[in-house]
Amino acid sequence: MIYKSAQKVRIYIVDQKNHDYTEDMKRVIVHSDINHCYAQIEEMRHPELRNVPMAVGGSEEKRHGIILAKNDLAKAANIKTGESLRDAYRKCPNLTIVHPDYDAYMYYTEKIKDIYRKYTDRVESFGLDEAWIDLTPSQKLFGDGVELAKKIQDEVYDTYGMTVSMGVSFNKVFAKLGSDLFKHKGFALIQEEDVENIVWPLPAEDLLMVGTRMKKNLNEMGIFTIGDLAHRSVHELEKRFGVMGHLLWMYANGLDDSEVHEVGYTRPAKSISHSKTVVKDIESMAQLREVFRVLSECVAADLRKAHVKGRTIHIHLRGSDLKSCGKQKKFDQYTDLASDILSAAMDLAAKLWVGDVPLRSVGIHVSMLSATQNFDQLDLFSQPQTREKERALEEVLYKIRNRYGYDSCRMAASRVDVQLTDFDPDGLLHQVHPVGVLEGSIRK
Repeated sequence: MIYKSAQKVRIYIVDQKNHDYTEDMKRVIVHSDINHCYAQIEEMRHPELRNVPMAVGGSEEKRHGIILAKNDLAKAANIKTGESLRDAYRKCPNLTIVHPDYDAYMYYTEKIKDIYRKYTDRVESFGLDEAWIDLTPSQKLFGDGVELAKKIQDEVYDTYGMTVSMGVSFNKVFAKLGSDLFKHKGFALIQEEDVENIVWPLPAEDLLMVGTRMKKNLNEMGIFTIGDLAHRSVHELEKRFGVMGHLLWMYANGLDDSEVHEVGYTRPAKSISHSKTVVKDIESMAQLREVFRVLSECVAADLRKAHVKGRTIHIHLRGSDLKSCGKQKKFDQYTDLASDILSAAMDLAAKLWVGDVPLRSVGIHVSMLSATQNFDQLDLFSQPQTREKERALEEVLYKIRNRYGYDSCRMAASRVDVQLTDFDPDGLLHQVHPVGVLEGSIRK
């Protein structure tokens, strides 16, 4: 059964916190997606933008010149999310480009999620514009969960004039699938008895976690629809893709039992990374060192915020020819020091790059995280007092920057070429979906 619209109903606020539900209560999981989020927020703030082809895009000068979101008129001109501003202007010379205002986007998306939180304490964000909502326990207070989802959808529109698409199902995977079926305040209900008729005929790439590469691999196996995937031997999929093959088979068969996490839940980090597409090409090791210094400081600060240390570092280099390479190594001990990360990053870079091709973007990634390594492993050559001084200094720098901004305290060397180093990697240039969103058990 699929609904394309929802009736507007006035609702009242009731706190449902601490209300448990019985196991036999119908499970109602909602996935909400704010339609062309950034563009819709800009239209809400500036209504005149609704009358012109408009897209939210980055700066070509700073090499973030891509379309991040577009309104309906820009979509009608065949403007695509992710394409360059240059290509977009070729298609639509009168296109209006609005530079992103991430503070506003965070503010309004949180306001919308506050509406969800009025009806349940289980609201799990999936990036800025998407969220899973568990309305199962809410049914004891508000009645049928499907009708409640419609009411919430209408309240968002009545309050902010913004449309959200909603998918309602008995698990997170199919709820996400449902929210993608219809845009512009679309509403899709996928019940267990609907899986064969609604879900299985859809392309395999519509299933969460199936990207471009996985789609190609599945197609090579003769798997083109979600139904093909559901009916394929799970052992064959495991043999080809390992654990991921088993998970995809489960999801295609509706066997996801992962929970929607409570408000405030923070998923433990498996890795911490920062990267930067630089304003101008990096042409020397000295320039690379200063960009890596900023990235290392921010990775180290994030490690300490998460109360973890890392054992493996990986660097990523992308040349002006758009070819990429990477290399990794293990530290001698777990660390959260920027000096350790910077030193290891430069050692790896010396083995990868000799300056023959200028670098367009670089990144540092620290993994093998542990929250139990709260001490430095000593050896004959260790200098624990020096390391503690370095850690104390970095803590002071972090506190100053956290209070007064990153520019309030920088290394003097980073001011030699401010075009390369005048950035804050902790900014909100890229909002990405979190990793590991589905945590249900694997049924063997």
